[in-house]
Amino acid sequence: MKLIIYKLLLLFFLCTALTQYSYSQKIYSCDSKYDADLKVYVVDSKYDADLLVYRVDSKYDVNYNGLWYFVDSKYDADKIVYFVDSKYDADLLIYFVDSKYDAKWRKKSKKYLIY
Repeated sequence: MKLIIYKLLLLFFLCTALTQYSYSQKIYSCDSKYDADLKVYVVDSKYDADLLVYRVDSKYDVNYNGLWYFVDSKYDADKIVYFVDSKYDADLLIYFVDSKYDAKWRKKSKKYLIY
């Protein structure tokens, strides 16, 4: 019986760790909207944004709440984005913040776009 409990606990911790890893936001910015997973527009005000984003310097600092790390290769990315010129063409409106503590979702209904 104890062995079954230990196996279930191990399975739970493994699933939790893999889930956290899969939610990371390593971003690649591409040149074609047809290659992108997501079309993004940068708004002028944080009040118009769906997501407040802080650009981190290390891929180990990313999370699904707006801490983005931009990679040099699309093969290293979790999401490929294309920055559009109009907010009406965008799937997600973002605003770059100056502090990682300000990064967060403003419209949680759009979270599915990142996962």
